[in-house]
Amino acid sequence: MRAMLVHGPRDVRLGEMPRPEPGPGEVLVRVKAVGICGSDVHNYLYGEIGGVTIQQPLVLGHESAGVIEALGPGVTGLQVGTRVAVDPSISCGRCEFCLEGDPHVCLQNRFFGVYPTHGAFREYLAHRADLVFPLPEGMSFDEGALLEPMGIASYVTGLAGIRLGDRVAVLGAGPIGLLSIRLARLAGAGEVIASDLVVERLGAARRMGADMAWNAASEDVVARIMDHTRRRGVDVVIEAAGAPETVEQAMEIAKPGGTVVIVGIPAEDRMTFRPSVPRRKGLTVKFDRRMKHTYPRCIGLVEAGRVDLRPLATHHFPLERLQDAFDLVIARKDGVLKAIIEV
Repeated sequence: MRAMLVHGPRDVRLGEMPRPEPGPGEVLVRVKAVGICGSDVHNYLYGEIGGVTIQQPLVLGHESAGVIEALGPGVTGLQVGTRVAVDPSISCGRCEFCLEGDPHVCLQNRFFGVYPTHGAFREYLAHRADLVFPLPEGMSFDEGALLEPMGIASYVTGLAGIRLGDRVAVLGAGPIGLLSIRLARLAGAGEVIASDLVVERLGAARRMGADMAWNAASEDVVARIMDHTRRRGVDVVIEAAGAPETVEQAMEIAKPGGTVVIVGIPAEDRMTFRPSVPRRKGLTVKFDRRMKHTYPRCIGLVEAGRVDLRPLATHHFPLERLQDAFDLVIARKDGVLKAIIEV
């Protein structure tokens, strides 16, 4: 089968891999759509993410949807031909953390596109049957792939503990930031403020439900937010940019006793901020670790029309043009929000 493999920084090549066979409890999925995520970009640019280095050619891609083509031994409740979204996080299911309901922090966790686990930029994958989720009638493969970043936004919204009427700031209006805006609204936020460096994303933020969206390239976002809130600050800050400056901005704009959730992954595995600010304010600072148990909830919200994922899929590329897609996403040109690889 065809697969796109990363051999090193900015070195992705079309190659061949054996078509997998589903083992016990697994299904074979014919991949149809895969979204490019910021973590894929990080691996593409640097050949590593979070200190995990690619040591031999690796298939990236973890936001995926496709069609079940075969069932492995013992699989029940699914049928060949079923359209599914694929959860890319593979936990052991047996350790202390999994049994406590926290599979996302399983010490044995394997994740698509993080070495040594191959991802979804390939024609077929064999995957655990309990980690694929049937798509409702009428839900596209694009939407199925976008359920993964929506799941992160859903989990982040829960971490943030948003209450009715809260003021929320979202720093970074990429796909996860945009979905965090929408889900913050659904959670009852009274006001949502967004910021980003890319002008086109500011319009997308407003369409997703932001009351204000400010250009961080030309405006002092901290000053604007503090002036707007009469020096109070906001109840919740979701940092979804992964930029060196946005973590400290998040601490500055949070109200005393507020909550900051860090979602963005910086290019360098390091972030800094002045500890006096969160200490003096008594902030609660949380870090997102992917997500857990989000697919059914997200599917329900999309099916009910509460979240529209379709506008996020702005660009489509065939598998063999993955490098072109990466380059577009890195350049942030042509209004790109999410580039989808059609396999």
